[in-house]
Amino acid sequence: MVEILSKIFGDPNKKIIRNLSSIVSEINDLEKVFESFSSQDDFINKTEELKNRVLNGETLDDILIEAYALVREVSKRILGQRHFDVQLIGGIVLHQGKIAEMKTGEGKTLVATLPSYLNALSGHGVHVVTVNDYLSKRDASWMGPIHRFLGLKVGCLQQEKSFILPEIPGENFDGDFEKLIEVERNIAYSCDILYGTNNEFGFDYLRDNMVDSKSRIVQKEHAFAIVDEVDNILIDGARTPLIISGPVKDRGQDYKKFAHLARTLHVDEDFTSDEKNRSINLTEDGINKIEKTLNISNLYDQENFGVTHFIENAIKANIHYIKDREYVINDGQVVLVDEFTGRLMQGRRYSDGLHQAIEAKENLKIQRESATYATITLQNYFRIYSKLSGMTGTASTEAEEFDKIYSLDVVQIPTNQPNIREDVPDLIFNSEKSKFNALVKKIRDLQKLGQPVLVGTTSIEKSELLSNLLRKNNVNHQVLNAKQHEKEALIIADAGKEGTVTVATNMAGRGTDIILGGSKSVGEKEWEIHNQKILNLGGLVILGSERHESRRIDNQLRGRAGRQGDPGGTQFYISAEDDLMKRFGGDRIQSIMNMVGLDEETPIENKLLTRAVEGAQSKVEGFHFEIRKTLVDYDDVINTQREIIYQLRKQAFSDELLQEKILDIIHNEVEDLVTGFSLNDRNKEDIDLFSQEFSKIIPSSKSHLEDIENITGDSSILSEKLHEIIDNQFVLLKENLQLDQFNGWLRFVLLRSIDSQWVEHLTIMDNMRQGIGLQAAGQRDPLVQYKTIGFQMFEDLMFRINRDISRTIFNVGVNFESNNSTKNSNDSLRTSKGSMMDNVNSGHGEKRIIGKKIGRNDPCPCGSGKKYKKCSETETCGAKV
Repeated sequence: MVEILSKIFGDPNKKIIRNLSSIVSEINDLEKVFESFSSQDDFINKTEELKNRVLNGETLDDILIEAYALVREVSKRILGQRHFDVQLIGGIVLHQGKIAEMKTGEGKTLVATLPSYLNALSGHGVHVVTVNDYLSKRDASWMGPIHRFLGLKVGCLQQEKSFILPEIPGENFDGDFEKLIEVERNIAYSCDILYGTNNEFGFDYLRDNMVDSKSRIVQKEHAFAIVDEVDNILIDGARTPLIISGPVKDRGQDYKKFAHLARTLHVDEDFTSDEKNRSINLTEDGINKIEKTLNISNLYDQENFGVTHFIENAIKANIHYIKDREYVINDGQVVLVDEFTGRLMQGRRYSDGLHQAIEAKENLKIQRESATYATITLQNYFRIYSKLSGMTGTASTEAEEFDKIYSLDVVQIPTNQPNIREDVPDLIFNSEKSKFNALVKKIRDLQKLGQPVLVGTTSIEKSELLSNLLRKNNVNHQVLNAKQHEKEALIIADAGKEGTVTVATNMAGRGTDIILGGSKSVGEKEWEIHNQKILNLGGLVILGSERHESRRIDNQLRGRAGRQGDPGGTQFYISAEDDLMKRFGGDRIQSIMNMVGLDEETPIENKLLTRAVEGAQSKVEGFHFEIRKTLVDYDDVINTQREIIYQLRKQAFSDELLQEKILDIIHNEVEDLVTGFSLNDRNKEDIDLFSQEFSKIIPSSKSHLEDIENITGDSSILSEKLHEIIDNQFVLLKENLQLDQFNGWLRFVLLRSIDSQWVEHLTIMDNMRQGIGLQAAGQRDPLVQYKTIGFQMFEDLMFRINRDISRTIFNVGVNFESNNSTKNSNDSLRTSKGSMMDNVNSGHGEKRIIGKKIGRNDPCPCGSGKKYKKCSETETCGAKV
């Protein structure tokens, strides 16, 4: 159907490229103009001119042609690199808020300098997002001089550190890392262009919404982000949310006990295992064995829920999470390995006790479980940006997901030179042993010819297995996996040298080009000789030791060869025993192999098998997409709630909004109190209860309520009287405290009330999320139930926050009956901080008279994004109660 439509209407991607080519021609026409600039001052003056034109009403599109021509000229002078026409097209696509799919070696890093400069002219910061600290530091130092030469400030984020680039001394800056200047985080964020990893940007956002002072907020805005390796960050990394957490009760001995118990249990006998979903189910024999060992009568009694959680984690840690595959042990700690890139994910931990179960399995020190203080998925973090774009060599296979989740279109950018790489059909073997034997022989033969070889593996475990086989066969080689993360650039620099064999985990080394002939550090003339020799041999050969779960990852591996029109070749060696085959279609492939009837050592090329492999990949791609889609569906619920809470926090840092908000909260609380109190048929007990509740808001309110028995009829009279009392007491509080102390007290109460309740709410929501799947057993949609219960919980949260604030503000310790208080206001403030926390933490068991309702025009907390009055009328709204 797609092919038929393309024939009728033409290829839409080609139309886009054709339309953009006319803009490129106009950029080229300006090249001579900027070549005539004689000094750096000329370029800085031009930058100031462009900024002023934007301030005076011109759009960024109006100045794009001049801006891009200017950047290209500076790149020629600073780096000796001139943007190709296709790179200009890529830069335009990025500015338009789309994904530019550019093949490996097409210079994506240089492309990003164009839209980052253009968008920085608006006065709003641009964030360039990379996959790791090394690349963010490299790119800031490598590309940053272009922007510094043009008069813009450039910064770089690293884990726990921040840097800025110094002024550029003329046109001879060498991009040395040591010339970066370490600065405070907020200074780095004040730069026009800031390089950093997705994790650093995301965690800074969460930390900004935990601070108690406006001066500690570092991220000012989210205007424009350019995401390098966008598929890796927004697709592969999207399954793991960013979490800031703190320790809870130490359960280390429990984890050790259940790790020991798990070692006595056997698959199929005591439990069944689902490799695909990484889950287990206990059998009757297993349940009986556990109950006997633990001396309990029923494992699934409510009081034993924690036991089942411990034992299931312990078993999963034993059989589904393997050392040197899902994680490595580094300095006595379990460090996770990114399954898509093979890189270490420092600081990332599995949640829900799984990480502790792995530590117990490996007999390591068990770190305490943690409570979530703040969390966000990468999907929802990057959707905060007003404009988002990305670059990668492989995005087309995930175009639907980019569109559905991020509203991002994918545009395929033509290569600068024709691609002459030869992709040879897969070789399929009956067993893993025969596959590796054939692979080693192929590598040895290529090395004898002098042709460089890059071998891709899917895990550290497999890379080390292959490395051992190569060593036994006297094949010199280098290994690039998470354990050699620090040496990554050096290993990749030599991967294109004559006779070099490099074994790499998945796409470890991604982001760094493999140059045929090796590093140019040997000198230009000598390198040209080496380069020509490798070209004559046929370029770099890529051998895959098995198919990855995603076709996109396989395409990334293939893309390391044949850059910029270079020759090269690729081929995958796979077997029926590979992980992908076992999890998604191994039985079918094994039966086809048996039907063909060849011996174990003989590989075959078969269309049926190739389709079976591609079918297995399609299954797992769909499976992972559903996981990511489900994650964002559930996080959309908490995301709407998070936006409301974070907006409330922001009001704490505006003195005017702060006072207005606090008064509004207290007045609403009083209004709810009046609503729950009937003026008719009341008795002394009702009046005492009402007085008792109001005195929790105004501690000295008894004298104000002496005439309550005389108030009859319309409750608005009572309401008006109470609101008057609140306003007067608020003014008295303000007068008894200096203005800074007054605002500081309000801010302290608001933030501490929000933060303590929000942490508890996140824990409750997370626990509910873990068990919500059981709703399906009752023929109820778990997501709808999550929205419904989540809305109710959010109502309770807002009620608790408002109650805590209302019952704390006037408990500062000042005698409000008299303006002539002799008590030192500083002493009152310090004393009241302790009593404030008593109020915040003590109220959970108090009787609730009436909850604070969500306004009809407020965002619906069910996560739909609609106003409450509209959304609550729909069938699927979780706010319907």
